[in-house]
Amino acid sequence: MTVALSEPLLQKLGALADTEGVELYVVGGYVRDCLRAERGEAIIRKDVDCTVVGDAIAFARRVATTFHSKVITYERFRTAIVPVGEYQLEFVGTRKEEYLPHSRKPIVTNGTLEDDLRRRDFTVNALAVPLNHQAYQRAQGTFGNVIDLFGGLEDMERRLLRTPIDAFVTFNDDPLRMMRAARFASQLGYRVDDHAIEAAKRLAERIKIISQERITDELLKTLATPRPSVGFTILFKTGLLKHVFPEVHALAGIELIHEHTGDGEQVYRHKDVFYHTLQVLDNVAEMSDNLWLRFATLMHDIAKPKTKKFLPGVGWSFHGHEEVGARWQARIFRRMKLPLQHLHYVETLVRLHQRPMALVDDEVTDSAIRRLIVHANEALEDLFTLCRADITTKNSRLAERYLRNYDVVYQKTLDVRERDALRAFQSPVRGEEIMQICGLEPSRMVGFIKESIEEAILDGIIPNTYDAAKAYLLEHKEQWLVQAREDMATRSRGRHEKAANQ
Repeated sequence: MTVALSEPLLQKLGALADTEGVELYVVGGYVRDCLRAERGEAIIRKDVDCTVVGDAIAFARRVATTFHSKVITYERFRTAIVPVGEYQLEFVGTRKEEYLPHSRKPIVTNGTLEDDLRRRDFTVNALAVPLNHQAYQRAQGTFGNVIDLFGGLEDMERRLLRTPIDAFVTFNDDPLRMMRAARFASQLGYRVDDHAIEAAKRLAERIKIISQERITDELLKTLATPRPSVGFTILFKTGLLKHVFPEVHALAGIELIHEHTGDGEQVYRHKDVFYHTLQVLDNVAEMSDNLWLRFATLMHDIAKPKTKKFLPGVGWSFHGHEEVGARWQARIFRRMKLPLQHLHYVETLVRLHQRPMALVDDEVTDSAIRRLIVHANEALEDLFTLCRADITTKNSRLAERYLRNYDVVYQKTLDVRERDALRAFQSPVRGEEIMQICGLEPSRMVGFIKESIEEAILDGIIPNTYDAAKAYLLEHKEQWLVQAREDMATRSRGRHEKAANQ
């Protein structure tokens, strides 16, 4: 079978390989996705993996020189990366790998092309195409001929993820491949081979030897796929999820309460929060590519197991789960080594995800709407996306009613935000001017006064204008200064009393 490698860059690499006297192959996901593109799937891929029979690092340096680029080398793994325009080229020498039991860092030795393809994770990623004459001769083919030593082409037809060698060996050598199986299943829409699933179940605990950074990277890649629920379901059923994200694993399960009343027995059950979350996550994935909106969606009900209570005669309650879940995010971000610049956004969505539904009533004040706008800030539109995705009822009439309600609240927020100029809201009188007017140094008092002005605007006492805010400050500054000093004195006494009692 042949694949159309129309990218001129690959032909230039092949010509350079002939000049340097090495065999060069394009391998792995690039070949797989070229074949998928030929079948009509929309594929854009700019990462190109190349295998070199010879000195891969020396060849990568020649590529960098030829294309006026730089080279990043990993001598231990005989690997180098060269960015060329919009492409990221990775060059790896053909190699064998041997893994020690408690490490995923392999001992690398020279190997053949077959050795190199054998060590890859799945047969659909173990395809190679020769790029230069020396490689053609060895492969007894021509430019574009696909080398398939492990049945990867047939597995692509079957849409199956299967390991080139025994799955227990493949996963035991590098346990991250178990998570990659879940991710590729979500990404490609393929089924994972039964033997691979069984191997993952038996080896799940071995994922603990993988660094947190690499685990988190695979989780985020799974979140970014068209149907994240597929991958997270595999992680759950294999037992991997309880090791890599125990809070999400704890969402699973349904508890029944049988309550005996004078009229007989009443059975109370709650929905499985894990599968509900996955359904909401897929809904969001259809609406948005925003990775951190997807992560917030995964987190939105994360504290329900912690806050779950049964109220006799009423049923199950999860009171306060949104606030508890928001407070958990800092700990989760630190443990999982997630980028902290996204923490506040995720906290905001988790904390507010039930707020819009509480604002459906026609009697809701503009003050309540203003507070939602200010608290959500730049995440306001994403909050409503999450709320709409959170409608998972099978009752179509009920779902339509919920959607209409959200549309009404959303329009209210847009109207109030525009009318009251609440974008990027803060006191029109800034801290520096407050200090000048009140004769203060930088302190908590300044923040107290600034917040008092903001509260007056949110409550509709004054309009959101500079003149109104300054007039309000001048009118109330003496009262606020006295109140602020009293509050600070109370806090100080509390700290001294606490210290004395210790």
